[in-house]
Amino acid sequence: MKIHEYQAKRILAGHGVPVPKGEVTDAPAAARTIAERLGGPVVVKAQIHAGGRGKGGGVKLARSPEEAERAASQILGMMLKTPQTGPEGQRVKRVLVEEAMAIREELYLGVVLDRRLGLPVVMASPAGGMEIEKVAAASPEKILRAAVDPAWGLSPYVGRKLAYGLGVPAELVRPTADLILALARAYQEKDCSLAEINPLVVTGDGRVLALDAKMTFDDNALFRHPEIRELRDLDEEAPLEVEASRFGLNYIKLDGTVGCMVNGAGLAMATMDIIKLAGGAPANFLDVGGGASAEQIENAFRILMADPEVRAVLINIFGGILRCDRLAAGVIQAARALKVRVPIVIRMEGTNVAQGKQMLRESGLNFLTADSMAEAARMVVAASRERA
Repeated sequence: MKIHEYQAKRILAGHGVPVPKGEVTDAPAAARTIAERLGGPVVVKAQIHAGGRGKGGGVKLARSPEEAERAASQILGMMLKTPQTGPEGQRVKRVLVEEAMAIREELYLGVVLDRRLGLPVVMASPAGGMEIEKVAAASPEKILRAAVDPAWGLSPYVGRKLAYGLGVPAELVRPTADLILALARAYQEKDCSLAEINPLVVTGDGRVLALDAKMTFDDNALFRHPEIRELRDLDEEAPLEVEASRFGLNYIKLDGTVGCMVNGAGLAMATMDIIKLAGGAPANFLDVGGGASAEQIENAFRILMADPEVRAVLINIFGGILRCDRLAAGVIQAARALKVRVPIVIRMEGTNVAQGKQMLRESGLNFLTADSMAEAARMVVAASRERA
């Protein structure tokens, strides 16, 4: 789950991370009032779940309250397009108005899960204000890393070592180390999958603070954090993804024409790969999970069919917890209830596979079956092209 910048800054401030003074609003007149209250120049920043807002015109400097009101009126309601929103953009409904900083230096700081180590890792770099992926590709030596012990957290001496590595002035080593420790603590206590400050800035008056903030959370841990769950902004999420989450389904919209229904994230990735290998393009990532019921399968079909770009569907299931006969029953029920017209290719293996295949044959519906993933991919890509 993602949250807005202003929400992330509130959480980080509560853990001891210094942030600029600022307030959020959805009205231009209120932006003027906030600027008056803050005094001096301010920055008006669009609040959407995407990076690159400045390049799209979603971040504006205002040297007076009047300019703040004008900037807010220009940003609010706009369809802001960034590399992370896609070509359609995202409508801006809120702006953050905060004090402008005299920036001496921009740094990068983040905490992310390293799946190879199985540990959270702090990443710090003197190359702030840039995408960390580009820094890693062009100048990997500029990225400092330190693993976080899940039992003891990040040691203070490691925080100081990272601060020295960032090259901050000697008098700022201690506050920078404290900030690093606070970010690592927030990451662990809030069950984050990412906590990022980019840029972390050294100001002209000798402060170090989070100029921007990004946090995402492990959905499986939200039951422990009702205060975080309340921050979810459904307007920032794709409608079909929101609908899927209501039924315990994992759905991500893609730009192809082949709908994919699978059980398990690994099988989903392999299915999308083999569709590409066969010359097609997946329209989605849809994982029904290990114990899907007939009702869940019907809801999965309904979500697939709500995408007008879907010209054929590939169901690729390994029957373990989700038995093949239960899958067949759900698919038959869904196809009849929804009057599905697009071709459906089914490849399944595992528990009760013979019974499941017999149920499909005797259903009277025009399912296409395959014995291997490669065969299923070729069939569904061909069916998609014929449908086009």
